[in-house]
Amino acid sequence: MKSKSPHPPVTKVLTGIEGFDEITDGGLPRARSTLVIGGPGCGKTVFALQSLVNGAHRAKEAGIFVAFEESTAQIIANAATFGWDLPALIKKKLFFMDAQLSPDVVKSGEFDLVGMLAMIRAKATELQATRIVFDGIDVLLGLLDDPVAERRELYRIRDWLIETGLTGIITQKAAALEGSHRYNYLQFMVDCVVVLRHQVIDGSAFRNLRVMKYRGSGFAADEFPITLTADGLRLTNRGPTELTYDVTDERISSGLPRLDHMLHGGYHRGSNVLISGAPGTAKSTLAGLFADAACTRGERTLYVSFDEGPAQIVRNLRSVGIQLAPHQKSGLLKLYSTRTRGPNVEDQFGELRAQVRTHRPTCLVIDPLSALSTKMAHLASADAAQQFLDFLKAEGITVVNTSLMDGLSTDEATATGISTIADTWIHLSYVVQDGERNRALTIVKSRGTGHSNQVRELKLADDGVTLADVFVAQGKVLMGVARWEWEQDERATKKRAQVAAELKRLQLQLSQAEAAARLQVIKTEMEARTAEIEVLALATGTASRLVATDREVLRTMRHADDEVAVAKNAAGKKVASIDRGRAV
Repeated sequence: MKSKSPHPPVTKVLTGIEGFDEITDGGLPRARSTLVIGGPGCGKTVFALQSLVNGAHRAKEAGIFVAFEESTAQIIANAATFGWDLPALIKKKLFFMDAQLSPDVVKSGEFDLVGMLAMIRAKATELQATRIVFDGIDVLLGLLDDPVAERRELYRIRDWLIETGLTGIITQKAAALEGSHRYNYLQFMVDCVVVLRHQVIDGSAFRNLRVMKYRGSGFAADEFPITLTADGLRLTNRGPTELTYDVTDERISSGLPRLDHMLHGGYHRGSNVLISGAPGTAKSTLAGLFADAACTRGERTLYVSFDEGPAQIVRNLRSVGIQLAPHQKSGLLKLYSTRTRGPNVEDQFGELRAQVRTHRPTCLVIDPLSALSTKMAHLASADAAQQFLDFLKAEGITVVNTSLMDGLSTDEATATGISTIADTWIHLSYVVQDGERNRALTIVKSRGTGHSNQVRELKLADDGVTLADVFVAQGKVLMGVARWEWEQDERATKKRAQVAAELKRLQLQLSQAEAAARLQVIKTEMEARTAEIEVLALATGTASRLVATDREVLRTMRHADDEVAVAKNAAGKKVASIDRGRAV
């Protein structure tokens, strides 16, 4: 039996901020204090107020917001863009207190927060509040301008939070920490420290969040990108370290039958496909074929393009026989286009997630993903593409990404670095021969399946897209005019060989006929000789019979006796023998 820990685990309250509750394994520490530090515009006030709003909406917990810097009217007006309906919450669950102090009132050694905290305690009891926010505590510290007084009032707030059991959030400007360690002690007083950053790199703004400290609890200490959305702050969580998602052996068509054959059946469902190549090599065409095939199967499809409008995409693909307009009309296909410049990459991938959740596709095209390469330099968002692709893989969505690559190289790197995580990589390139440029397709890799290693010519025509058979001559793959000329030479050579063979056949037939004729002559001669022999034999036999007949007739006419033949007996004596026909 396991012994119980002498210290109970830290209880937590959910903030409702997407991603934050996951990296802190449950939100903020209940009945304890949390310090939120950040520069201007990084979202400190939004973070604190969103926690109160979500607590009121979801957990039905009342909250109090104490503003030391801005007026509550300004805060409520600014928050109206998030659609939280603060006026309705103020009536029942939220209370805003203006705590702006005049420098004339706050004098070192003469001011304390006892009276204000007493008023807040009474209001918390009235509302049965469980959460409170002290926004802009650095303003109060600046007015006190006395380290002793500052520490006294901060400890007063901390002890007051422990006594009341309220879950407290204190916001402080990061600028107050720059060049001085005067206010650093506040980080040691609280139980949790959250640091927000806002910076601009190459013209794009980035907001990031990091949990610096969390007493009694584990947390993800990395820096995570955050995005301001219509619902407030959203944090992009990388998810668990261990990747787990379902896989299947099901194949779906690429939209090009010969490419399916090269891939031994098509793309794996739920896989990540990369189509790379130089400009004009038909990357978007292959992506359009995939989208068309998916919609033809009745699958919902999302086509995301950068810096190119939907109408232009439909027109361009129609020129090679790909008809996307009917799928748009049916609602199966949604074309979403956005500019590369403008929002930072985290905001763009956040919007793409929203589009995926809205349209619920099973197939997705991003054309081209490399358009975001200029925004990948920032460390916090360098893995944004991979996080988004992991999200799609977990959803079981088959993704076809296109990526622009310079030159003809297929090195294991692309502008976005996704070639290493792509399940199937198809590369398109140009082959220049005899003053002509032709498109070539090759499969660099395809995990989990056999695939062709041949280089095929990709042909675009008004009636569609085809992959030509491999044509190798003299150890080289020929395409376009070079292939046509070689095929013409082969046809001519074959024709000459056929004519020569036909001529030879006729010659042989003539020789055969001549031989047969000679054979017939010889046969006729043989028959003539045989006839002559038969005639001679017949003539000779007839003459002998005529002589014998003549003799018999003469004997008869002469009334002569039969001829007597004399023969010797066994004793040697002559004996007469009569032969009526002739004498023996």
